[in-house]
Amino acid sequence: MKNSSKQVLKVAFVGNPNCGKTTLFNAFTGANLKVANWPGVTVERVEGESDYKGQKLKLIDLPGIYSLTSYSIEEKVSRRCILEEGIDVIVNVVDASSLERNLYLTMQLLELRKPVVLALNMMDVVEERGMEIDMHRLPEMLGGIPVVPVSARKRSGLDVLLHAVVHHYEEGPKEGVVVYSRGLEAKIAKLTAAIEKKYGRQENDRWLAVKLLENDEEICGKYPLDLPEVLDRSYENDIIGGKYDYIEEVVEECLFGKEEKAAFTEKIDQVLTHRIWGIPVFLLIMALVFFLTFAVGDFLKGYFEEALDWFSALARGFLGEIGTADWLVSLVVDGIVAGVGGVLTFLPNIFILFLALAFLEDSGYMARVAYVMDSVMGRVGLSGKAFLPMLLGFGCTVPAVMATRSLESEKDRRRTILVTPFMSCSARLPIYVLFAGMFFPNASMVVAYSLYVLGLVVAIAVALIANRVAPTGEEHALLIELPEYKTPNARTVAVYVWNKVKDYLTKAGTTIFIASIILWFLLNYGMSGMVTDISQSFGAQIGHFLVPFLVPAGLGMWQIAVALISGLSAKEVVVSSFSVLFGISNINSAAGMSALSGILAASGFGPVNAYALMVFCLLYSPCMATVATIRRETHSWKWTLGMVAFQVLLAWAAAVVVFQVGSRIF
Repeated sequence: MKNSSKQVLKVAFVGNPNCGKTTLFNAFTGANLKVANWPGVTVERVEGESDYKGQKLKLIDLPGIYSLTSYSIEEKVSRRCILEEGIDVIVNVVDASSLERNLYLTMQLLELRKPVVLALNMMDVVEERGMEIDMHRLPEMLGGIPVVPVSARKRSGLDVLLHAVVHHYEEGPKEGVVVYSRGLEAKIAKLTAAIEKKYGRQENDRWLAVKLLENDEEICGKYPLDLPEVLDRSYENDIIGGKYDYIEEVVEECLFGKEEKAAFTEKIDQVLTHRIWGIPVFLLIMALVFFLTFAVGDFLKGYFEEALDWFSALARGFLGEIGTADWLVSLVVDGIVAGVGGVLTFLPNIFILFLALAFLEDSGYMARVAYVMDSVMGRVGLSGKAFLPMLLGFGCTVPAVMATRSLESEKDRRRTILVTPFMSCSARLPIYVLFAGMFFPNASMVVAYSLYVLGLVVAIAVALIANRVAPTGEEHALLIELPEYKTPNARTVAVYVWNKVKDYLTKAGTTIFIASIILWFLLNYGMSGMVTDISQSFGAQIGHFLVPFLVPAGLGMWQIAVALISGLSAKEVVVSSFSVLFGISNINSAAGMSALSGILAASGFGPVNAYALMVFCLLYSPCMATVATIRRETHSWKWTLGMVAFQVLLAWAAAVVVFQVGSRIF
């Protein structure tokens, strides 16, 4: 029995992807983490604090893993934390509706000889399916460890779980429950004796012996033993078989009614994961998402436009009444309010997009998309698992790049990072909404949707070419969990959408705010100081320098060149830059769009030019935050800057093709 007066208990939350582990962690810590119903969301450890009746707890949310075999980055992070960082209690979060699959990790954790508490999550799903778990027999068959039924979504059983954590720490760990074949047990006995003789008594000597028999690279390197008669081959398959044999016994004795109710998920998957219809269905679902984004978003957007008009007039009137200098009035109204406010009017479209994506994620559909795309990704040298970061890219490229940590191969990671920015992140949506609405008013949704599809096509094409030029020679086998379909949880969806909207508002209040001020100064100052003729400004000089390069793409206006440069800070800034550059206070309103389209049309800028501009914005360099993230993930400025240069050239080439071909057709 351990001393119960430890000041802070370190508790690790460990479980398979999609078991509800992060949702449970959030319930205890109040952390607003990204929670999605697909694998690979948590790719690094996250910490929080809680307490139970005066006992302080340090809670650690680890990446979702299927086993303690160290292949992927998630497995390495989780295993290193469990083994090396003094974890006092392991909370093994298990999806009770998929007991057989989840218990494999449980068997491995029990061999570590650390206190383990089993949190049976999603018990509400078990009840809905008419199944029943014997809560007396299950703990007995798992060596007497506490088994606590919880529902992370409904926040039930939380106090009981914390009580079990504190109490079980005081009791100390239980022994592993799997007994292997006589031959394997003899080898384990010899190895544990050899480990103690050479390295001293190890708390987890049985686990180390099992890993040596599995020929685990890391353990073999740390605890080398010269026992060729024992370590004569890898026994990994034998050990896996032994664990699953025991798991079958557990399930047979403890789980009832599994087949009494038809599997709703299997029926839906007959269509959604069909080898022929799976991809068309995905495209249709995304088309519906963009229909809602435009139809509902544009309706709500009108109220924001009216509010911006009112605020702009109020600000200009107030500043005039108090005798503010003309240049400062221009800076505030024409620079800050026009730039930031112009972007804020797109908030309804952003909100609807993220709301739809949150429903798709939490329902369990997104993992199916990776499964459906596996064959396509395999042909271009990537695994279906690489499509998960790409899907995240529809929201924001920064977490999408970070999510590539779930890929085992470094080559896979870099190639996925290379193509992920081609996914249309939410920051590009305001550009599509503005220019599609101006130049394609009767087909704005179709035009915007075509850009999302084009980004996906370009990403796959680039991956294919990269694989042809430098094949990895690696085979890609997709091992991914297809979670059960469920009704999206209102709290989870709300947290997800709020975080995304908050990020958008934060960007409007920081990056876009600063960019609008800088742009105003560039357009109002030149070599001779403050200028009244914008063509004499620093901004105009920079834009004129770049115009010759953009003429073949139909973008030969210096204002467009300046707007594209400003978009490197954040893609939304392209829209706010047009507002400042052309002096339009409410660029997203009907009057603002009419004024801008009239100015552009006078310079020969038409629908083909607009589509070329949107294609350029789709493909050229991601924002600075993404570039910094790519540098951090690849540890190479050379590779990162090379990728940026490639994407700019590709964007230019694609825009040239669109404009040159489109001009001859239309």
